[in-house]
Amino acid sequence: MHTTFTHRYAKAIYVTGIAFCLVPGISPALALGVGIVFGLIGINPWPRYSAQASKILLQSAVVGLGFGLPLQQVWTVGRASFGVTLAGILLTLGLGIMFGRMLHIPKHTSLLVACGTAICGGSAIAAIAPTIQAEDDESAIALATVFTLNAVALVLFPVVGHLLHMGQNQFGTWAGMAIHDTSSVVGAAASYGNAALEHATTVKLTRALWIVPVAFAASSLNRSKSRTRIPMFILLFIAAAAIHTLLPQAQPVWSWISTSAKQLLVLSLFFVGTALTRELLRKVGPRTFIQGTALWLCISGLTLLGIQGGLI
Repeated sequence: MHTTFTHRYAKAIYVTGIAFCLVPGISPALALGVGIVFGLIGINPWPRYSAQASKILLQSAVVGLGFGLPLQQVWTVGRASFGVTLAGILLTLGLGIMFGRMLHIPKHTSLLVACGTAICGGSAIAAIAPTIQAEDDESAIALATVFTLNAVALVLFPVVGHLLHMGQNQFGTWAGMAIHDTSSVVGAAASYGNAALEHATTVKLTRALWIVPVAFAASSLNRSKSRTRIPMFILLFIAAAAIHTLLPQAQPVWSWISTSAKQLLVLSLFFVGTALTRELLRKVGPRTFIQGTALWLCISGLTLLGIQGGLI
């Protein structure tokens, strides 16, 4: 009876959820939460289209946020976080591979979880999977693991940040370095404050640039012909910041675009949440989930200690 009811009214309920997320003032965390509820109870009549919409909206939102930032700020934050980001990625990859061996997880699955945690969540997994000839089920398990932890991070990080009375830039650095996907980074940071959002976005995109060299290294080691390019939305984000700097007289326009981008972000997180289905959770094996959780907790904790201790 419940299944029949859900199927009959799924489209109307789903559209209502979309409209709800377009209301000004709805937080990213709330939009994600509503989406997760929809996904878990099976209210997503257009799963393929919502996945595409989530990706397009998120990337558009990131580019829109670039219009609200001067290029000098992007350069300063990116340059300052470059070395720490590289160290964090190398540490994460090393720990991830070690945990995978300890838990006897298949090599490709373990490496994909490590790369997803170290660099850019699902984007890193999608980029690196073909370079190591990973099977579809290996990619699916890694994606499900990272995606589940993303949802937890988006809700948990702002709570911890407020409990520790972290500053906006401190929280932005922590979120940008320790949360997997760009969607959850900007979602958590947006919940914390505008300054945190701007800082976290730049740190995260600096981190995401490492997709290219890591994928190239994986391709070379596996003698794969697959190639990886810099995600276009990162380049467009930098271009948007450059336009902001070159045309400061258009500040009201850039402010409007940036505000609209934040609303797009809220809607994209609703779509992200609806992708967390019971079928997806069943793909996450206990050992892989333990690997992903242990790795994420280690990196989050070490990053937090470094920030609180003034080392980062």
